[in-house]
Amino acid sequence: MNDVTIFIFGILFAATASATFAFMWKSMSIVQDELKKPRRPVHPEMREVQDGDELLVFKAKDDD
Repeated sequence: MNDVTIFIFGILFAATASATFAFMWKSMSIVQDELKKPRRPVHPEMREVQDGDELLVFKAKDDD
């Protein structure tokens, strides 16, 4: 390998590492921003409902 090839490889390696770090940083900042957002208000009729509770579902179907 000559010096030019090693230089090009080094530049491309640094660019790839920089892009990976920038992508990781931006992804984690988006996740942190989502966690900081206030939660949506709960509907007054759903205040007593806990996670995992089964709810009654009604689906009307047209009889043709």
